[in-house]
Amino acid sequence: MSTSFSNALSGLKANAFAIDVVSGNLANLNTTAYKEGSVSFQNLVNDLASGGGGGSTVGGSTIAVANRSFSQGSPQSTNQPFDAAIQGNGFFVLRSKAEQVFSRAGNFKVDASGHLLTQQNQNVQGWNAANGVLNTTSGVSDITVPNSSLRQPSPTSHFTITANMNASSVVGSADATFSTPIPIVDSLGISHVVTVTYVKSAASTWDYSVTLPSSAVAGGVGTNTTLASGTLTFDGRGHLATPISTSGPIAVPISGLADGATDMAMTWSLYDANGDPTITQYSQTSANLGSTQDGTPSGQLTSISIGPTGQILARYSNGDAVAVAQLALASILNPDSMQDLGQNTFGVTSLSSIPAIGMPGTGSRGAITGGALEASTVDIAKEFTNLLTYERAYQAASKVVTTEDDILQETVALKR
Repeated sequence: MSTSFSNALSGLKANAFAIDVVSGNLANLNTTAYKEGSVSFQNLVNDLASGGGGGSTVGGSTIAVANRSFSQGSPQSTNQPFDAAIQGNGFFVLRSKAEQVFSRAGNFKVDASGHLLTQQNQNVQGWNAANGVLNTTSGVSDITVPNSSLRQPSPTSHFTITANMNASSVVGSADATFSTPIPIVDSLGISHVVTVTYVKSAASTWDYSVTLPSSAVAGGVGTNTTLASGTLTFDGRGHLATPISTSGPIAVPISGLADGATDMAMTWSLYDANGDPTITQYSQTSANLGSTQDGTPSGQLTSISIGPTGQILARYSNGDAVAVAQLALASILNPDSMQDLGQNTFGVTSLSSIPAIGMPGTGSRGAITGGALEASTVDIAKEFTNLLTYERAYQAASKVVTTEDDILQETVALKR
C-alpha cells in the first residue's frame, strides 16, 4: 500500500488531537487559574521512497509535545473571604488522600470542622498557629481555622500619654491642674479608668499622681486610690528633663481589684521608641494629644479571611485580628514536567524538580492576594485561530486519503 495512506492517517490523528486540546481550552475559558494547553508537531521517522542517495524521503506527522503554559493569569477581585490568587511563581500545596498535589486555583472553602478545602474537598496545607504563634519553619500540615471561639481578654500592661503642659500656667491657678483619663482592661476583661493628674508646683515643674477609683479596689478608702506619684521637670526648651529616658518607664501597679482579677503590673512610658519625650511644656493650653494602652477585652469571633500575605486572619468583636494559619506555596522549577491530574491539580513526575515549599514572597515563590482569584490564561481569539488552522489541516489530510482511494480504484480497474 502507498505510504500516502499512512502519512495522511498520521496527519488526521495529529490534527484531531490538536483540535481536542483547543476544545479543552475553550471549555475552560472561565475555569479559575486554568492554564491553556498547547501542542507542537513533528515529523515521524522517514522512510526512503527509493534506494540510493538520490531518493526522496516521506513520512507522516505526530504531536511531539502537548503541554501547559504556566503563564500568569490576571487577578480578579472577588471579595470572598477564602479566595486567594498567586501573583508570580508557585502553587498552593494540597493533600489529596495520602498524596501531595499542587494547584494554582485558590477558590477555597471551609467545612463544618474548620478544615480549609478546595472545591474538590482536597485539604489545603500550610502552618497552623500554636498558642498564638506561627512557626513556618516546620513541615506543612492541613490548615484548620476556628469556626466559633471566644477571644480571651488581654490585660493592660503598658500605656503612653502624649500631652502638653501649659508653660504660662500660674502656680495655684485653675489652669495649673490638668488630668488625663486612661481606660484600661484587667485580666477578666473588665474596663477601669486610671487618671493621671498633673499639678504645677514651680516653674517648669509639675507633680503627677496616678489614681484609680477606690471602689475598684477591695477595701478601698476615700474617692481615689493612688497607684503612683512623682515629679516632672522641663528644660528651657520645654522638653522633659526628668525623669530621663534611661530611667525606664514608671511602674503603676494595681493590687486587690474588687472584681477578683489578678494583680496588674502596668508601666507608663514617658518616651517613645526613638527616645523622644511624649510630654512637653510649651506656652499653649494644656491638652491631651493622644494616648495608647495595650489591653483588650474579650471578644467573639466575627469573621475569618485570607489576608494579603496568605495569612488566615481571625477577627474578633474587640477589634483584634489574629493570624491563625499561613498558606504555603511550592516552587517547582520545571512545572511543564508535571502531570495534569484534572480538577485544576498537578502532580510531580520523575522529571520534575523537588518542590521547594515555603512562605509566599520568599525564594522564587510569588505573593498571595486575598479576596481574589487568578483568571484562566485561555485567549479565545487565539484558540479560534488555532481551531481553524487544525481544521484546515485535518481537511487536507482527509483529502489525501480520498485521493489515494480514487487512485487505487483506478489501478484496480486497469488490471481488469
